[in-house]
Amino acid sequence: MIRMSNKQKTIASPVSFSGQGLHTGVAVDMTVLPAEAGHGIKFCRVDLADRPVVPALAEFVVDTSRSTTLGVGEARISTVEHIMAALWTMGVDNALVEINNIEVPIMDGSAREFVEAIGRVGLTEQQEEIRYYQVTEKLSYDIPEKEVRIEIWPDEGFSAMVHVDFGSRVLGSQFAVFEGEGFEEGIAPCRTFVFLHELEQLLAAGLIKGGDVKNAIVVVEDEKSVDIDGLKKLFNKPDIEVRAGYLSNTELHFYNEPARHKLLDVLGDFALLGVRIKGKIVATRPGHFANTEMAKTVRKAMKKEGPKPVYRYNPNVAPIFDVNEIKLKLPHRPPFLLVDKIIHIDNESVAGIKSVTVNEPFFVGHFPDEPVMPGVLIVEAMAQCGGILALHGMDPDYYYSTYFLKIDNVRFKQKVVPGDVLQFELSLLEPIRRGIVNMRANAFVGDRLVCEADLMAQVAPNGKK
Repeated sequence: MIRMSNKQKTIASPVSFSGQGLHTGVAVDMTVLPAEAGHGIKFCRVDLADRPVVPALAEFVVDTSRSTTLGVGEARISTVEHIMAALWTMGVDNALVEINNIEVPIMDGSAREFVEAIGRVGLTEQQEEIRYYQVTEKLSYDIPEKEVRIEIWPDEGFSAMVHVDFGSRVLGSQFAVFEGEGFEEGIAPCRTFVFLHELEQLLAAGLIKGGDVKNAIVVVEDEKSVDIDGLKKLFNKPDIEVRAGYLSNTELHFYNEPARHKLLDVLGDFALLGVRIKGKIVATRPGHFANTEMAKTVRKAMKKEGPKPVYRYNPNVAPIFDVNEIKLKLPHRPPFLLVDKIIHIDNESVAGIKSVTVNEPFFVGHFPDEPVMPGVLIVEAMAQCGGILALHGMDPDYYYSTYFLKIDNVRFKQKVVPGDVLQFELSLLEPIRRGIVNMRANAFVGDRLVCEADLMAQVAPNGKK
């Protein structure tokens, strides 16, 4: 169930899973770990060099052949939809999923075991508020030739409805609805399904190598044409039979279990928005391609509105670093020290504060009758905040200097004037290698984005302390 509280949450303690990939057949171990507020959900391929991290966001979808695959560079993680649905609908905003192979384990073909494990350990509430995207106008995605349509309508809460009709005499026309409650019991246990006539095509495409009658519902349209002996050999099962339109002795958990599984997939794919939404999803004959293309459309709409701050500055809460502690980390000094507080820092992101007053020396000449903070100083302030992040993991026994290498994609959105409180949020675009730091930087006043940029810098040691 989605917990619609105002605070972000992470999993209370790690949970681990082992199994095989549905399509690749590979053996895989996966552990879901707690993560800092604002981290989001990310996958880490621990079996690859440099342990590459892949954000669980729609723009990182690289394949949708019968499942959703994320990728960055050579790193791939496939069949992410079930674990994403479990994390997102159980209320997990931040988690790091460590996995030692290319595909998430299929388990029993549903999200049940993921949900049960999360339920056992529970969640930890974090200080930062949840980010929501309010759908303000209808959005849609269509594939007319396949009768596929995904719509999102404005709404005050979140809900999703799925309609599937594949012209099947066995399945018929089915509906399933999620309105924020009952995910654990009513949707999570619903298994993936496939039509028997699709099996040869899937096998020829190199898929379902880990498929089994225990982790998938196999729908049989024409019982008379079934090669039972061939299926027994294919699945290495001596007791396979066809009954009531389904392979083996499958008993459905619900009369509309296939539609409910499609709803599970929709929830998992839309979790790749990275933020919770207030809107109503209506999906007709959805699939991973259409789901993720719709999610990309929403992500684009979100970006047009600009990012929102991940962290909420509370002056009643002591900062992680005050200005005196910042002076121990940066060589800058007044009047050129442009960061007053650090309110968040981890290995990948940092957030800082600058209180802008009329006493700033640059206001004397910029401009006497209309004081405006120079844009170059906003960029410099973001860079100083990023310097704290760059030095965070460095050897504390050495002095360092940080030098600009490149500034890209700079945009100034709003004026910054006396009385404003600037909040800087920077995150690594890639791991720091050989002292090269590549960061995305945003500066906000309240919820308004005032400046954004991509910053690259070189960290250089200056000798031992």
